Amino acid sequence: MATTLSSSTTEDAGTCCATVTGDVISFEAAERAARTFKALGDPTRLRLLSLIAASDNGEACICDLTEPVGLSQPTVSHHMKSLVEAGLATREQRGRWAYYRVVTGALDAASHALRP
Repeated sequence: MATTLSSSTTEDAGTCCATVTGDVISFEAAERAARTFKALGDPTRLRLLSLIAASDNGEACICDLTEPVGLSQPTVSHHMKSLVEAGLATREQRGRWAYYRVVTGALDAASHALRP
């Protein structure tokens, strides 16, 4: 027994894909956003950003970040390097200590890449 398609089924089959009507993220913007999201994909890094953002003056010394996350200073420095490279934090050297600040608007910029 042969099956025939109704006209509404064949019409629907021809329009299954939507036409892209908005701006599509550029390759360069996608790479930047991916670095940001990759850096945020680690729970320790999220906690570090939260600790810095919650500090009284909006900055934190590396020496103040090790105990709350329960990691050694070299490990915290490695995580902070990833956050700085992703543009989520800045680093300022003061003597032997590094101080970090969250980059205001960095999360908004990353999420903007996904908005229509």
